[in-house]
Amino acid sequence: MQLVWFRNDLRLVDNPALSAACAAGEPVKALVCLTPVQWAEHNESDARIGYWQARLQWLEKALAEGGIELIRLPLQRFSDCPEAILDLARKQGTTALHFNYEYPLNECNRDRAVCELLEAAGVKARGYHGDLIIPPGQVVTGQGTPFKVFTPFSKAWMRHLLQIAHEPLPSPLAARAHAGLDEACVESVACKAASGNASEESSIHGRSLPAGDPCHAVDDENLHAHLQRFIHEQEPDYQRLRDFPSRNATSGLSAALTIGALSARQCLAALKQAHEDESWQQSTWLNELIWREFYRHLLVSFPELNRMKPFRPEVEARITWLDNDQAFEAWKAGETGFPIVDAAMKQLLATGWMHNRLRMIVASFLTKLLRVDWRRGEAFFMSQLIDGDFASNLGGWQWSASVGADAAPYFRIFNPQLQSEKFDPNGAFIAEWLPELRHLEPKARHKPGAGQQYGRPAPIIDYKKARQAALDDYNG
Repeated sequence: MQLVWFRNDLRLVDNPALSAACAAGEPVKALVCLTPVQWAEHNESDARIGYWQARLQWLEKALAEGGIELIRLPLQRFSDCPEAILDLARKQGTTALHFNYEYPLNECNRDRAVCELLEAAGVKARGYHGDLIIPPGQVVTGQGTPFKVFTPFSKAWMRHLLQIAHEPLPSPLAARAHAGLDEACVESVACKAASGNASEESSIHGRSLPAGDPCHAVDDENLHAHLQRFIHEQEPDYQRLRDFPSRNATSGLSAALTIGALSARQCLAALKQAHEDESWQQSTWLNELIWREFYRHLLVSFPELNRMKPFRPEVEARITWLDNDQAFEAWKAGETGFPIVDAAMKQLLATGWMHNRLRMIVASFLTKLLRVDWRRGEAFFMSQLIDGDFASNLGGWQWSASVGADAAPYFRIFNPQLQSEKFDPNGAFIAEWLPELRHLEPKARHKPGAGQQYGRPAPIIDYKKARQAALDDYNG
């Protein structure tokens, strides 16, 4: 019996663990571990868990149609997984467990413990790099060290990509004997870190799934149709329009990528197929996929990041975090008196998603102007986002606070009003999420304290004074 352990890779297509199990010539069963206490400790949002569960239900039916039973193990924490999986493996007569690597440290430690216990009991444990296009450790500097800056990483990443096979694997369920599996991506993990460093029905609970920008379809037909629509209708204008939150100009695929309903290789393949020449290599959207890879590579190369340590501790050492609870609560609630900040936070609270330009604006506001520790913002985002992704969320918050890899320079402090006027020029986004301001002229909607006569709060800070105080503090 071959056992496939599903986690955040809930798909049939481009799933190397599933493909390898089906190619072994033995019966196959699937496994998923439900660890709600661990999810809570990781600040997993209700929206994300609900989406994951809904996709899991779809996956269970799709697997069943291919003759594969999905077994749920109701546990509490990652630490419960090793014994529970070993017990299941023994009962099922399992000869091998297959899984796709996850890169955060807690997940790596969980996988290492599972692998060591199974291998000691005579059960093979095999891991695969299904979450990344290029595995960690394969994109390095000329000296063989990890990249710390994105631009040279992205150039080296592209050079490496063009030298390797990177087409997504087909679903193995139509034909169990999948002959095209690339054995090079298979690793025995008996004594290796699971990071893979290469040198009864679950119901949706909590917040309902948003019907706005994020792609929240759980079935392959709609997910793939969404991907194709974006590639053919929106990707050509992505660079020009992606920063305008009132426009439907982003892919909306982040949630699907986060739970593995789609893979990065599927996205890359769709992009390439839409271009008749090599112009796909200059796609701004491809750059976003590379950022996703960069942050995952960093987690493996610099494990202290997993412990919420700054990539640039020398910068954070100069910062005095004020951690004003009243200001933090106003920020969380979207009641700061800065319209673009408040509208963005209202969007997050209502939908579990926020436009990326707005994520940068509100993170800069919290860390630079309110000088609240970036870790508090990072944790709150994870507790709300349907596309909450530890590596990307951590990287983004450290970038905003100027303490991360390739971080924004300390003197880059977004002016909320100017950002609003530039990227929401007619105040359309503000009016959508702060309906009190619809009564104002579009240009007036951007001003701090706008709409006080309609019940909106006064600004909780003076921007110029807060900016200067931040600069003085960062300068030491």
